[in-house]
Amino acid sequence: MRDHYDFSTSVKNPYAKKLKKQVTIRLDEDTIEYFKNLAEEKGLPYQSLINLYLRDCAQSHKDLKLEWQ
Repeated sequence: MRDHYDFSTSVKNPYAKKLKKQVTIRLDEDTIEYFKNLAEEKGLPYQSLINLYLRDCAQSHKDLKLEWQ
């Protein structure tokens, strides 16, 4: 390793805005199990599948219909 590195000509990461942010959410166990099973079928990590699903909902402005009984 070098004692000193020159970063004077470096550029910022153009994809930095697209990086993921870690959050903590509470999900029902059956919901997690559903996404884990679906992710296994699709060959994806379940957290990536949840992210893809939520992104699709956000992009299509999907509205949640709540019905309390």
